[in-house]
Amino acid sequence: MQDKYIVNTDISVKNVIEKMEKNLIKAVVIVNDDNKVEGLFSNGDMRRFFLSGGNLSANISDAMNKNPRLYHSEDEVKEERKIQNRVIYPIIDNEGHLVDVLDFDNADSNGYINDSLANVPLVIMAGGKGTRLYPYTKILPKPLIPIGDYTITERIIESFRKYGCQNVKMILNYRSNMIKAYMSDLEKDYEIEFYDEDEFLGTAGGLRLLKDKINSTFFLSNCDILVNADLECIYKTHKMKGNKITFVCSMKDVVIPYGVVETDEDGMITEMQEKPGFSYLINTGLYMIEPEVINDIKEGEFIHLPELAQRYLDQGQKVGVFPISEKAWMDMGQFNEMEKMMKNLGI
Repeated sequence: MQDKYIVNTDISVKNVIEKMEKNLIKAVVIVNDDNKVEGLFSNGDMRRFFLSGGNLSANISDAMNKNPRLYHSEDEVKEERKIQNRVIYPIIDNEGHLVDVLDFDNADSNGYINDSLANVPLVIMAGGKGTRLYPYTKILPKPLIPIGDYTITERIIESFRKYGCQNVKMILNYRSNMIKAYMSDLEKDYEIEFYDEDEFLGTAGGLRLLKDKINSTFFLSNCDILVNADLECIYKTHKMKGNKITFVCSMKDVVIPYGVVETDEDGMITEMQEKPGFSYLINTGLYMIEPEVINDIKEGEFIHLPELAQRYLDQGQKVGVFPISEKAWMDMGQFNEMEKMMKNLGI
């Protein structure tokens, strides 16, 4: 039995997520001091916990599934897998002690996971000037900034190729000819098309260029981010919820480095907290979008994606969130963030 799948009940949600990311696993088993199973915590449990307002500093017992499916033998697991697949399979003895954890990972040796996104287009917004990365972007447009041996654009596309994505579209403006020349010259096993904005139209306005070019649900990504998440699950969740737009958001834990005092209207102290922590969902710049959204953008309209989403919310339409962990999102929009990205990628 591998310890990477096991955590104790006295650990925080944040520490559990960090352990899962470090070991590249999708779930852990929570046990007490006697090694009896108390629950299970998966990526799905993580999403449900934070969508319900959970905090990263909370104890894992507040977020775990307290009634997970447990097994008493490998034969029982084999029978279960004929019916459905689960992320992990905890095996216990007759007293409830954890004996083993089985994990059937479907990723192959090349890191390719499946072809579930073979028919799902990827749109990359690459029209900005990247002023926060000046003077780098005085020479190179942001989509061609190298992250190690590959440009950020190549790394974004590769993360989608692992799920079989074959159709990439780039919306360009600043130094578009340089981007086209570089990307067209690459040896690649996917199709790529380029669309030029006459002027920068925000993070959503350029989508109008794709009118009648996309007729299915698609991903939209900024050109300066990497998201290491289950893209297939994002797609399925978006479709299941019936959202017009789904924001992929990173959980951010903020700790106030001071004691915080709350008072009533008479100036009397009602509560004191020492260095309290708060959890927020941060927009990563990755979205799942329905094709009719393109038709709802006016020709030549300057609009950012959050503004477009607010328009739908005001109409009573569904705009959702798919939460991911903080470390699953890497941003290179600023120099310090670019350095963090390279460090996280081992560059």
